[in-house]
Amino acid sequence: MRKQIIEYTSPIDALVALTKQLYEYEIQYKMDSAEFFTKYSQGETSDDEIFVEWAGNYQHYLALHQDLVIRLQNVA
Repeated sequence: MRKQIIEYTSPIDALVALTKQLYEYEIQYKMDSAEFFTKYSQGETSDDEIFVEWAGNYQHYLALHQDLVIRLQNVA
């Protein structure tokens, strides 16, 4: 399967897109992303491509979220 690279014009657009993707995983696997990531990090899930992708997307989400929180704190 060929991966598609998507570039966003703002971190907020990227965060929204990641949130939508994470929601799809959560519905499909009936587990929230934080719970999944804990299990994944502890080796309690397989290394199927979909789980590797979910873990990567969740890490990207966390990094973007943290960056936006810091930026907003610096504005106030």
